[in-house]
Amino acid sequence: MIILHGLFGISDNWVTIGRRLAEKFEVFILDQRNHGQSPHSDTFNYYALVDDLFEFIEDHQFINPVLIGHSMGGKVAMNFALEYPHKVDKLIIVDMGVRQYSARQSHINIINAMLDVDFDRISSRNEIDKIISEKIESSRIKQFVLKNLYRINKNRLGWRLNIQSIYDNLENVFKGIDSPYTFDKPSLFVKGGASDYILPEDYDLIKKIFPDAQFQTIDKASHWIHAEKPDELCAVFNEFV
Repeated sequence: MIILHGLFGISDNWVTIGRRLAEKFEVFILDQRNHGQSPHSDTFNYYALVDDLFEFIEDHQFINPVLIGHSMGGKVAMNFALEYPHKVDKLIIVDMGVRQYSARQSHINIINAMLDVDFDRISSRNEIDKIISEKIESSRIKQFVLKNLYRINKNRLGWRLNIQSIYDNLENVFKGIDSPYTFDKPSLFVKGGASDYILPEDYDLIKKIFPDAQFQTIDKASHWIHAEKPDELCAVFNEFV
């Protein structure tokens, strides 16, 4: 199994679920480019992200892994499966559809909050917490953002992710799936019951591109299903696979 995190995410967000899945499967959780400990690049689009995943699978000589992708990672997994269907066994997409999305104010707030931090003047986590709190009200999202903070050296903090490149390429992240192909193998789309990323009117378009798609809803979960409902999500994964 290969797990792909979402925008602003990091592999560490999925370690709890990864450990549970590792009781039955060999699990790899990747930091995608411009995130976590992976290299930074000015190029940030789904073509590049799919190429990165292809290179990882080839380097490790994996045969037909199960791909699990959340949000942006779901779009990477879908694009990869459509481009290389013979290299994927099953596809699991967590709270992401195939249509084009608009950048949400929450995304803009996260980017602006992170860009507001001047690491030349600030070297304390508490100061950074105060600055991003001005634009991010949710304590859960604030902690999610702060997971990207790391110490470059004894006197300097920084963001692990390449926030400038993400900002410059943001419209690429929200593009819909544009492919002449279909992926005919089993696919599972897991929706958060309190999320609007997958709506009932999206099902027909998803089924057109992924004919063997199944849909599951996890009640009372937002877009961050893996953080809020890990037990329910693992149960759904295990049943499907």
